[in-house]
Amino acid sequence: MRGVPVLLRPPGRRAVRRFVFVSALACMLVLVPGVSASAPLITPVIFGTLGANGWYTSNLTINWTFDGPVESTSGCDAKTITADTTGTTFTCTATRDGFTTSVTKTFKVDKTAPAVSAALDRQPDANGWYNHALTVAFKGTDATSGLESCTSVRYAGPDSVAATVAGFCRDVAGNVASASSAFKYDATAPMLFGVTAARGNRSAQIAWRKSSDTKRVEVIRAPGRSRQGESMVYRGSQTGFRDTGLIAGRKYEYRVAAIDDAANRSEQKLDILATGALLNPAPGQKVKGAPLLAWTRVKRATYYNIQLIRGHKVLSAWPATTSYRLRRTWTYQGRRYRLRPGLYRWYVWPGFGPLSEARYAKHALGSSTFVVTK
Repeated sequence: MRGVPVLLRPPGRRAVRRFVFVSALACMLVLVPGVSASAPLITPVIFGTLGANGWYTSNLTINWTFDGPVESTSGCDAKTITADTTGTTFTCTATRDGFTTSVTKTFKVDKTAPAVSAALDRQPDANGWYNHALTVAFKGTDATSGLESCTSVRYAGPDSVAATVAGFCRDVAGNVASASSAFKYDATAPMLFGVTAARGNRSAQIAWRKSSDTKRVEVIRAPGRSRQGESMVYRGSQTGFRDTGLIAGRKYEYRVAAIDDAANRSEQKLDILATGALLNPAPGQKVKGAPLLAWTRVKRATYYNIQLIRGHKVLSAWPATTSYRLRRTWTYQGRRYRLRPGLYRWYVWPGFGPLSEARYAKHALGSSTFVVTK
């Protein structure tokens, strides 16, 4: 009937109890913390050695952990990297309560140290030897992470037949490798001892002693031969040399050099005033006191006649040897003489046979001068 309200049947006891239980459960889900639905949190757990710049330098194992139970996963199994790689990527995906989370990580592994070699800054100076400071630069290559830096070492001794320099290179991952370089090094010059020059008849006898590391000796003379400014007149391993063809009265400079296998060189200089057959004093030499007169030996001569002139003849003597020591005073032809300051000229004649026969060479052995000073 229109306009008459319809009376509904009241609910039974079972329906009321179900409604109350569902309402209470809904209230618990809303009010209790941690029970609400949320996306899973994924954390990678890495086992390996971390080097430099994000690179690993050992075998690498990757595990994944979650902040609670998850319903499903993909790609989250444990992974291991054993080979060098510039980048290997893994992705772990997990689902919970209808929410899905993915975490992607890329791993770089370089377990291999760089290859290192040494490079010297120049070739050996002589015969495989270095004789002054050098630089050894170390260089390298690295196939995976690339090279970061290499060392460089300057060497300036000590001397050694097997000098050794060590250095290293580092790659971007932090791996380090070293290398060494060996070479012969000698920066010490050999030595000369007792260098002397003795005058001869238009010649000079140069003598020396040398250290054991001397390979050769060179003698350079100035003025040189054939009107040259200087000439090398000797090169060899002996301890003496006789230079001939000198001009009497000319001054010569000799440079005697010792050279070792590494081309190190030490040098000594000496001067000599060349003479003819009359050796001492040298022509025009200034002397103090009574000089020793000396001359070269003449074959088969049994004595010599010396004559000393100062304006006129002031001495004549007949020594049997090739030298004669003047005195400060002497007597000649009944007159007393004294060696006074001034210029003296002297002559020598070789004599043959008995002195009584007075048999002399046709020409004097030579003549020379000296000056007596105060």
